[in-house]
Amino acid sequence: MDNMKPGMDLASQKKADEDVKEEEKSRSKRLGGIRTMPFILANEICDRFAASGFHSNMITYLTRELNMPLVQASNTLTNFGGTASFTPLIGALIADSFAGRFWTIIVGSVIYELGLVSITISAVLPSLRPPPCPTQEHCQAASAFQLWILYMSLLLTSLGTGGIRPCVVTFAADQFDMDKSSTARSGKWNFFNWYYFIMGIATLTALTVVVYVQDNVGWGWGLGIPTIAMAISIIAFLIGSALYRKLKPGGSPLIRLFQVIVAAVKKRKEIAPEDPKLLYQNKELDAAISVHGRLVHSDQYKWFDRAAIVTEREATNSNPPNLWRLATVHRVEELKTIIRMLPIWAAGILHVTSSSHQHSFTIQQARTMDRHLSHSFEIPPASLSIFGILTMLSGLVLYERLFVPFAKRFTGNPSGVTCLQRMGIGFTVNILATIVASFVEMKRKAVAADHTLLDDPKAIIPISVFWLVPQFCLHGIAEVFMSVGHLEFLYDQSPESMRSTAAALYWIAISVGNYIGTLLVSLVHKYTGQKNNWLPDRNLNRGSLEYYYWLVSGIQVVNLVYYVICAWLYTYKPLEEVKEEDGEFHENKISQNGSELARNETA
Repeated sequence: MDNMKPGMDLASQKKADEDVKEEEKSRSKRLGGIRTMPFILANEICDRFAASGFHSNMITYLTRELNMPLVQASNTLTNFGGTASFTPLIGALIADSFAGRFWTIIVGSVIYELGLVSITISAVLPSLRPPPCPTQEHCQAASAFQLWILYMSLLLTSLGTGGIRPCVVTFAADQFDMDKSSTARSGKWNFFNWYYFIMGIATLTALTVVVYVQDNVGWGWGLGIPTIAMAISIIAFLIGSALYRKLKPGGSPLIRLFQVIVAAVKKRKEIAPEDPKLLYQNKELDAAISVHGRLVHSDQYKWFDRAAIVTEREATNSNPPNLWRLATVHRVEELKTIIRMLPIWAAGILHVTSSSHQHSFTIQQARTMDRHLSHSFEIPPASLSIFGILTMLSGLVLYERLFVPFAKRFTGNPSGVTCLQRMGIGFTVNILATIVASFVEMKRKAVAADHTLLDDPKAIIPISVFWLVPQFCLHGIAEVFMSVGHLEFLYDQSPESMRSTAAALYWIAISVGNYIGTLLVSLVHKYTGQKNNWLPDRNLNRGSLEYYYWLVSGIQVVNLVYYVICAWLYTYKPLEEVKEEDGEFHENKISQNGSELARNETA
């Protein structure tokens, strides 16, 4: 062998290579695990606390401090929310291609912190805001420079989010053996349930503490607290850096997908063998992108199998394969897996579209309602979200303790239901939440009409704000099923080398949904007339918000039908896991819904 050291025979070289691999394997086992969670979760808790405190009440900052009209303010937040949900794709590709998740998180966090610092400064300096307008009539709009400061701050936070969102949850999961089959069989925990639970606690704290400070103390401290929390999150994450298991990036996943497509096109006239075992496989080539097991051949989308056909010329060639002409079965199956996932992923887009503006509109509704808990204390409008968060937190616990054991009796699935079934339940509950929201708005306006308050946008209508609580609770239940199920689906079903990219798909669905939501609101505002506009700029009492809710309810029903069809036709990816048991290696072919398909000993 060319790389064999002088004086060392073949057996000695092989033993030395095995010793190096064993040392690397032992070192990998010493890293990661539960001890890394305080640092990673401290980072994510502070980050979520900062993000929730920053964004949850921003509609109030834009309409009350910068004097923006309601629709413009709502669209501004939705557009930047869409951008913040699109940048994770860029961050994920950077992480999966060359930077790794650790450094992507660090850089993203620093950029996010810069955005928070800039908008906090603009909230403190009066010259960076227009004059106050307590009447909310004939208000002086923010100048171009003041808006430029706002947009730059929001853009920096959006860019920073791109490095954080797709990497933190997958980086945390990397610290454990997230082997789906053993996790499902043990039934001890669901990482994604606990992740959402802890993030919910952080969000709940922000919605109570930060929003109260913003409404009752001032926006300087109200935005300063999230800025300080974000700085703490960066420090906490860096402290634990020596303990983390940092998986090496496997190269650009998009390039691998394009290589398979190009190779299949070049060999479009070739005939694939009937026996899939004759297709090209190379364990060494795929080692870096199949640490937990290779994808095995599936019968779907067999046209792409042409990329793995070994021609006579390639069979006699001893050089490394040209991956633009010949791809392994694992790489072909990576492409097939992504194609299978896309229809399910797309169903989340209209789900987000239907909900994208509801938070902003609900805050405006709450401002016109009686928010008193006592004679001296009022609930801040943005803090109503705590009811959704509390429902989600209690729902996650009840889901694990009650729903899963109950469902398991009927389904036999260790997880109770599959992630696809879990998402379908979430879609259905969210439709119910929107319908309830429409009836509450009808009730609110009826009370306003009874007290001749329809023409006074600043009037407090004598109806309790707690009428809005049921829709928040239903949204919380929908989160337990839909959001957790969606993220779990993307993580489980994606190729392991593309998990950051798959997590980014979760946020891309939110991004596209937000943009479509902005388009929908703009069209509704434009074409529902000036006199009886559904979504008026200043006086929501003279609008028809309930019609908008009925519209998005109809969109969700159509989307649910589409989703049920896609879920019915979906095929879970088969994975070949390699494990060491009692000194012997075994290969298990596992369907990623948790069932073991086959088991072969390979010695």
